[in-house]
Parts: sequence; structure tokens; C-alpha cells
Amino acid sequence: MIALVYDQLNQWGKDDNFFMELLVSTESKAIADLGCGTGRITVEMAKAGYLVTAIDPNAEAIKYAKKKDYADVVTWIIGDSADLETAAYDAVIMTANVAQVFITDESWKTVVDDAYCALKPGGHFIFDTRNPKVKAWEEWQKDDKVDQIQDLNTGDTLTMWDEYEGLNGSVFTFYEKIKNEKTNVVIEDKVQLIFRSYEEINESLHQAGFTKVKAYEDWEFKLATSKAKSFIFHSVK
Repeated sequence: MIALVYDQLNQWGKDDNFFMELLVSTESKAIADLGCGTGRITVEMAKAGYLVTAIDPNAEAIKYAKKKDYADVVTWIIGDSADLETAAYDAVIMTANVAQVFITDESWKTVVDDAYCALKPGGHFIFDTRNPKVKAWEEWQKDDKVDQIQDLNTGDTLTMWDEYEGLNGSVFTFYEKIKNEKTNVVIEDKVQLIFRSYEEINESLHQAGFTKVKAYEDWEFKLATSKAKSFIFHSVK
């Protein structure tokens, strides 16, 4: 992600409301927000009274997150799933399709295993991911718009666009680019997302030791079907 503009481009939505409602149903208290980014949903969980540990490898994103209301009651960690404490959390949550950034089988297995070890008995592992059968990347590649927004820190005009490398196997690669029209400085972020099938993810969760695994469909509390655009997995240790 490009932390400078992430919050402007990603406003609170139906997906965020769904995660918050699902957390209420789990009766969790201690939560690890893995891949917290700029803390958009992290601080809302803290505001709701949860004890939140937020982890992300992007130091700049954490810097932005710490400036937000309620950030002072969150434990912020620049790192990854290896920094999760053992048997410490009632829920480990990954939002905003963070699950898709682990593009190798090894890295995905590590994250799932780490989440399992970090949960207390009866703890919940919750995350969302896109359904590869819908082929979302085909619509993304049709988007050739060039957008303009403001740098909220300086007021400078920023021009934004995406360039697409395409799909290789199950991994889609593209580049987010931002140009500051005043300084002509261009910031580029390479993004790679993997599209794992429902079956692959389900199997990986069971292999890690989760015995209760289900998936919801498109931000509604109904079991996922093959036509879902997004799966929201909910596994219990």
C-alpha cells in the first residue's frame, strides 16, 4: 500500500461493518489485527473497547496509524505474524484482503500456523479473500482512469493511476503510481495478490489444526457459494 493516500481511497464500508458485527458475535476481548496498515479498522476496534495488538511490516503505515484517535490504547508492532504472542488472543483478524498478499504456499502456511498458535483455545481466525472464479482482475485491467487527489499534509495535487502486469498462474501483479504535480516526484508500489480457491484455503485451515471452519458470502451472514465475489472465513481453534 501507499500509506500517504490509503485512507482517502478506502473509506469505511459494508465490509468493515461486517467485521465489527462478526467480532461482537465471537465475544472476543483481546484481538490481533494482522496486516493493520494505517489502522483504519484497528482504531474502531479499540474505540469499541477491545484490547488490540496491531501488526504490519509497513513502518510508514504504522506512523500514520499512530496519529489517529484511540491509537494510544493500541499496541503497535512493525513486523509480521512471527510477532504474535502464543495463546494470547481471542481473535486474530486480517481485513482488506490482506490474506491475498501471501503469494507463496510457504508464506501462507506460516501465517495460518502462526495465527493458530497465537489464539487461545476457542479463539477465532477471521479474514476475507476474493473468489478467483469471479476473475476480479479482468475488471481491474479495464480501468485506465487517471485520478487526482490532494496530499493532506501539504495540499499538493497528486495524480494517481495503475499499470497492470497481469495474471501469472494465480498471482496478479500491478503497480500503483502517484505523481506529485508540484515536485514531479513519482511514488510506485508493486502489488501482487494471489487468488486461492475456497478449497485450497479450507484445506490449509484444517491442516493447521482448525476444526471449525466456515465462510460467509459478500459481507452477509449467509454461507458462501461458488458465486460469491468475496469469502469471509471464520475458523475456530
